[in-house]
Order: sequence, then structure tokens, then C-alpha cells
Amino acid sequence: MKNTSLITLLILSMAMLSTSCDDMLDEYNPSGLTAEAVYTTPEGFESLVNAAYSYQRWWYGKEEAYNMTEMGTDIWMSAAGDVWPDLTTYTNLQGTNAPITTLWTQLYAAINLTNAGINRISDAGLTPALRVQREAELRFLRAFYYYHIVETWGGVHFTLEESQGIITTANKTPVDTFYAQILEDLDFAVANLSPTTPDYGRVTKPAAMSFLARIYLTRKMYSEASAMAESVINGGFGFELVSNYADLWDMGNNHNSEIVYAVNYAENLTLNDLRNTSTNPLGHGRGSNNGHLHFLMKYDNLPGLTRAIEYGRPFNRYMPTRSLLDLYSESDARYEGSFMEVWYANSTNLPDGMNMGDTAVVATRSTFSGSQGHIYQVYNRNDIYNENGTVRDNLRYPTLTKHMDNTRSSANEAQSSRDAYVIRFAELYLIAAEAQMYQGNLQAAADHINVIRERAAKPGQEDAMKITSDQVTLDFILDERAREFAGEQLRWFDLKRTNKLVDRVPALNPDVKSVDQHHMIRPIPQSQLDAVTNRSEFTQNPGYQ
Repeated sequence: MKNTSLITLLILSMAMLSTSCDDMLDEYNPSGLTAEAVYTTPEGFESLVNAAYSYQRWWYGKEEAYNMTEMGTDIWMSAAGDVWPDLTTYTNLQGTNAPITTLWTQLYAAINLTNAGINRISDAGLTPALRVQREAELRFLRAFYYYHIVETWGGVHFTLEESQGIITTANKTPVDTFYAQILEDLDFAVANLSPTTPDYGRVTKPAAMSFLARIYLTRKMYSEASAMAESVINGGFGFELVSNYADLWDMGNNHNSEIVYAVNYAENLTLNDLRNTSTNPLGHGRGSNNGHLHFLMKYDNLPGLTRAIEYGRPFNRYMPTRSLLDLYSESDARYEGSFMEVWYANSTNLPDGMNMGDTAVVATRSTFSGSQGHIYQVYNRNDIYNENGTVRDNLRYPTLTKHMDNTRSSANEAQSSRDAYVIRFAELYLIAAEAQMYQGNLQAAADHINVIRERAAKPGQEDAMKITSDQVTLDFILDERAREFAGEQLRWFDLKRTNKLVDRVPALNPDVKSVDQHHMIRPIPQSQLDAVTNRSEFTQNPGYQ
């Protein structure tokens, strides 16, 4: 059916994602309930709240949003399999772009659902204690979704009312209005959420505080940002940095002490709603985490290698810029904790002289050319990149391993149960550092950064990794955030927040010839512009056709 509305009323009898583990977010499907019954029964309302959570899975752990958040930045460029180069290079980027259209639709569906829940919660029959908890969760989620909307598209449509039926007009609302509501909702969430939850995936008080610290930093409220970040760091909530950076990405360590907030995925992949039009009337299903597919080089057609679970299914979408690889010093364990350079022979069809388990391929950031008499294939930095950083080979390169999943059922399985980390404890230190820097407190900023760098140090290299206050600059902090968070769906927001998108991207990513100020927001989907009747008022964002 043709979509002619800004937001089509969601059918709230939809079954929301169930999970196979009792300690994860419980999700309930009250089959046969009407929308009014969902609003007015405790069981039905729980379905609504869980539905509101599930829309996070459209952004976190999905290819569309990886393109929106990691590509078109200074740290990633197109590999051979990139399917949306307009987002990657800003070349002819328009409102017809598929990820932009998909995410606009799903984020506004989430807003409609949170508005419905917040405005109708008084009729849901919840106990007073549960009512305030669920309202706090819904307010957090509304703030969460509106943040992604306003940062992506700027001052676009804003409403606090549930849309019922067909709405054919849209408004342009100032960015400040969005953020006033975001701050109000997060204040409510912080004041009323529980500090812990038995249902992994539900938002907690420290998670809301951490997100609020991120918002304060975005809004240049530096005193508030540093105070809020430090209140989480020192608040006794039980978070701590994982001692070995590489352990963050171990599938057996999916729920670890550093995860302040995550979008959780079920181990039973069928519960992640890959295809379910009855429960998701807006389109194809969310599915499981697919981040493991996109950052992998093409290895499975090389001598001695065949596709394997431990090496992943290579969609070959994104490759690191040479400038990203060069950010890591030899003292920094985060490079080895983030990237793979060696593939070992696993094929039954081996080249002469190669045995199972021998080194088969090396793809390295260095100029290593191989050991004397070696028979394995080497792709070094000069094979992968030209002298100016442009790409010579967009099939072979060091591979990001953060999202890989060796628990998948087969080498071809495209779905993963890996949780998508939204806020790690490490981010609080770097939020505090950036906020302290802007306030002129360079030693305090360096102290926070050094906590992260000491964790990242190879054994015996802790002193070499420490920085002094005179090294604290905005560019250093952006470099540090790249080393720490590469591939974690933060980079485009970081560059926008710091007004460095226009400067850093063309300088460090030779794929991108030009970035203009209008690229600081994305184009409104053309399908949305075509749907409204007040087209003279609800117009395309400046700079886009």
C-alpha cells in the first residue's frame, strides 16, 4: 500500500521480539489485542514498551546505520562491496538514498509509539511504581530517537502527540525545540529509572545519565557534561573498564562490566524478526546484528583459504583509511584488539608446500614483505594504498574484528546474536576529557584520557602511552576516539559535534573530494517530501535537490 502519511498509525497488536534468556528484556505478545486494549491493560502496555525498545535494532548493528555513522568520515572508505557510495563520498547524495529513507521511517514510527505510550500510560492499569518506571523508559527512548533524528536531519518534523489515521502535513521545528524536549525527557528518566535492571536491554539510571552527558557535550554544555560523566564514573554503579581491550569483543563476554547500555539481540535468531510483516507493518524485518559482515576483506578466494566461521562472511563493504591505521602506535594494544592481519590456511586445496594451519595471507598496515622463502601471500600498505592514501586494492586490507561472531551456525550465516554496544564506560572518560578541555582544564582532561590509554597499553608500555596536558587538543581527542571507538557507530556524530567534518574528512579520507557545511545534516527522504500537502513549508534541507 502506498504510504501517503508522515507516520502511519502502528497496529499495536504487533508481537514484539521475544528472547530466549530470562535475564534479557522480556517481550510479550498479546495476540488478538486491539490498539485500545494494548493501551488499557498492563500486559498490553508491556507489549507497547517492548515494541518501543525494538526500534533501536533498526539503527544499532545494521548496515544502513553503519553507512550513516561510520562512512563519509575520516576513518573508513569504500571497499569493493560498498553499495551506497553516495553516503560514503557525498557524491550526488539525495533524498532518494535507501538508508536515509528507511531510517527516517523507522525512527518516526518509534517516536509515534513512544508518544502513544507516554500520553496513555495513565490508563494502562499499572501499579504506581511500575508506571513511573515505564514512563521513564519511554521518555528515555523518545529522547534517544529524537536525538538520532535531529542530529541526522536537523530541524525537521517534531510532535509529542500520537498520530492517528493519515497525517498529510509536516512541520519544520527549530533544533533548540528538539533539544529542550530531549533534555526534559532525560531529566525525567534520570530521576525515575532504577539503577539496575534484571532484564538485560532495559535502560537504567546510569545509562540515562551517560546518554545525558553525551547530549550535554553535543549542546556545548561543558560544565554539565563533565559533571554528569564524572557522576557515572564515580557513582558506584559497578561499571569498570575491561582490563584487556580485545576481550570486549569476545562473544563469550557479550555482557561485560564496561557496557553501560546495549541493544541486545537474541541467541535464537528467529526471535530477532528478520521477516515478519504482521508484527512489523512498516516493512521488512529488523533481523539480527549484521555488523560482522561489512568490515571484512575478501579472503575466501585466496590460495589456502576457504570461507570459515572464524573468518566471517566477507561482504567487503568498508575498509580503513590509511590514516586510521596509522593512528595506533606500537605501544597501543587496541590495534591488535581491533584488527586482524593474518589468515591461516584452512582449505583442503592447499598450494604446494603449504600445510593446514600455516600462514596463508597477510594484509598489513606496515611495509612487511614476508619472511625469506615464504609461500604465503602478502598485501602490505604499499599494495593496499597509494602514496597519497588512495586505494590500490579495495579487496584486501586489515580487517576490523570487533563485530565478528564465531558462534554463528555456519560460515554463510548472515545473522548474529552479538549485542550492539551503544554506550561503553570508556566513553564517559572521553566525554569528561573533552568537556574539561573546553573549560580550559587540560590536566583534568589528560588525566581522564590517560585512564583509557593505560588500559590500552601493551604490557610494560603504560608510561609510553600516557600523555601530558600540553598534548590535549581537540584533534588529539578525536584521534583518541577513533582509536577507541572505530566501527562503533559514533564517528559521524563526533565529527559533526566538533565541527570537524568539513576539515578532517577531505584531509584524511582521499575517497572524499569535497565536504560542505550542508553535509552536516542529511537530506530529507524524497518520499516524505512527495507525501506531504504543505510542500512549500516542509521543504528539502538546504544544499540538496
